[in-house]
Amino acid sequence: MIRPRRIIERWGLDPESLPGEEEERHASWLELFFDLVFVLALLAVQDRLTNAVPDPDDVLRTAGLFVIVFWAWLGQAFYDTRFDPDDLGHRLAVLVGMVGAGAMAIGAKDAPKTLLLPIGYLVVRGTLLALYLRVRGTGRTARRLTTVYFIGFSAGLLFWVASLAVSAHTRPLLWAIGLVVELLTPWLGRRWLIQHPVHPSHLPERIGQFTIILLGISLTDLIGAVPTRPSPAVAVVAITAFLIPASVWWVYTTFVTMGLTTSRLSAGIGYATVHAVIGSALLLLGWCLGQVVRDVAEGREDLPHMLRLLLAVSLASWMTGGLALQRIALGTIPLLRIGIGVVAVGLVGAAALVPPPLVLMPLLALLMICYAVVVSRLIVRFGKEHIET
Repeated sequence: MIRPRRIIERWGLDPESLPGEEEERHASWLELFFDLVFVLALLAVQDRLTNAVPDPDDVLRTAGLFVIVFWAWLGQAFYDTRFDPDDLGHRLAVLVGMVGAGAMAIGAKDAPKTLLLPIGYLVVRGTLLALYLRVRGTGRTARRLTTVYFIGFSAGLLFWVASLAVSAHTRPLLWAIGLVVELLTPWLGRRWLIQHPVHPSHLPERIGQFTIILLGISLTDLIGAVPTRPSPAVAVVAITAFLIPASVWWVYTTFVTMGLTTSRLSAGIGYATVHAVIGSALLLLGWCLGQVVRDVAEGREDLPHMLRLLLAVSLASWMTGGLALQRIALGTIPLLRIGIGVVAVGLVGAAALVPPPLVLMPLLALLMICYAVVVSRLIVRFGKEHIET
């Protein structure tokens, strides 16, 4: 019988060398390098919205692909925040996972017609399970945690493997089933996962970096839509459109830097789930802003109803996600914060009824700036009260 200590020694690991919850931690160079490949995958997902007015099915398929990419990235983030010995074996495994992420980036554009997406996902998830196997003997809580992931993720991967042998029409169904199995895994095993909690500052930092990447992709789509010699109308729309993600950045970074979640992060499952919604909203927001600029550059005087609706949905989803983060951070949502959120969502919906982009975009920009100022002040106030108590 191989004892846990012998397993630790065999792999060159030591529980004392693994990151501790009390230690201050920041993203490593390897983690940042890992993120770069997923930037390409996110760009490929957003590029699927090529139609000037996408139908709801296109939006849902794109959102589904985003969740797949986000979930693939998040699995490594959760591992790194708990373990991350940063030795040779760990680095090699992550590099292999990056090859899988690259395959996902290439295959995302033509999925489900190509097998590159599921093959890449299998590589990413397979290397993650190998890493968990490597640290399984580092302690009792580590064994329980890895057991949860081995059972749930292995069951989910069976559907991904099966998708390799079916027609392109059937693959998304198997991907969805496999993804649901994996998404349910941390919730069903939460009682064991909280025994080995995530790092209270490292995980919010990693997810925050991913969120900033999404905002950067939004700006890329926006800037890419501006012609070389923009007309005054295009310039006005582009500048006011820029103020919208800038306001999102202002609110989000205020929330993260206040450190409200550090005492209530627990297993981090709810925090990550909310960010899946926020991330989908930001990806959609970036495409909408770019499409608005393209429409104005083409001389369109009124924006299509579907584009205005998607723009409103993306902003409303982001605001709702912000309320959910407030709930996770404080255990409750103050009535004032709820009232501001409801009013802001209502105003966004009302503004979306205005067809001319030269009127709509300044309205939304003004609304988002006011929202950012008010909500950021509230977050700072809640943060100070949280620290004092």
